[in-house]
Amino acid sequence: MSIDASNLGWIRVTGTPYDIGFALGQRGSHAVRQHLVTCDLWTRAVSDVHRPAIARMAAGTRELFPEIFSEITGLADGLGQPFDDVFAWNCRGDLFANTSDGCTTVQMPGENIVIAHNEDGLPFFDGHCFIAEIVGPGGFTSFCYPGSIPGHTFATTASGLVMTANNLRLTGVTPHIPRMVLGRAMLNCRNIGDVRDLLGGAPASGGFHYSLAQTGLNALISLEFGGGGYIEKEVRRPSVHANHAVLGHRVHQNQIITDSSRDRQARGSALVGLPNPDVMEILRDTTGNALPIWRRCPDDPDNENTIASAIFRLSASGLHWTFHRGDSNVAVYDN
Repeated sequence: MSIDASNLGWIRVTGTPYDIGFALGQRGSHAVRQHLVTCDLWTRAVSDVHRPAIARMAAGTRELFPEIFSEITGLADGLGQPFDDVFAWNCRGDLFANTSDGCTTVQMPGENIVIAHNEDGLPFFDGHCFIAEIVGPGGFTSFCYPGSIPGHTFATTASGLVMTANNLRLTGVTPHIPRMVLGRAMLNCRNIGDVRDLLGGAPASGGFHYSLAQTGLNALISLEFGGGGYIEKEVRRPSVHANHAVLGHRVHQNQIITDSSRDRQARGSALVGLPNPDVMEILRDTTGNALPIWRRCPDDPDNENTIASAIFRLSASGLHWTFHRGDSNVAVYDN
């Protein structure tokens, strides 16, 4: 293992759900105070106009996922921010159809499955994000943004699940549970069947796409959920998923497709169709006249930059993955 803590640190956390949340909050508190609480998206999320929706989703979280509710309570205390504001921030994709949460995932099925992912987010978080290794029963390792619970980026669990998440910009949703709470609950799932049970019966939320695989299983699953709808397909040929629903559930047809998402979906789909595609080259692609897959421009129209990249390789021998800083080709984690 090698870790470059100068840009993206690594923390190991154990304890109760509250303890875990508190540790994550402490790790991200500086960036939240310095950048997040002054940004327009935070201001919109914590506005009083959204309090009824926030109260509804908080009640749903407390009832269905009390341990995650406790984790968010610890997160708020560790951040030194009001609980209602932190909970609202973790509901941003349910309150608003269009947020600065991007990402592109390359899906390579076969005997040796590869899931490669660009994590795109608010540019001011570059250099402030971190990896959290949660130790103990039900443990996992996840990329984390300051101020947010894990589960909506990329992660691998102690039970061998690998998951990467992409934002979907669904419209017309009346949410009853935060999509990020569902993503966090996925990290507690033992297997893909548990994920199906969780998401297939979930209350209405904002939308996410996940690429999902598990060590010991020769299957790569692409799934979309949100608005009370769930759909999945097994990936049988090299594919790409950006930030709009493509699997065909009728509930997900009401969505915003940004120019960036459309361009990345088209460019990535063309690149995976070439002979012997290199997934890292796809993740770092900036060619052509369209908006790029690798996003480092300060004037990105969705206000998103590539913060990090991860490549997961699953084979009969287990899981091998590498983690890369967003601004270079240097692997800062290799296991």
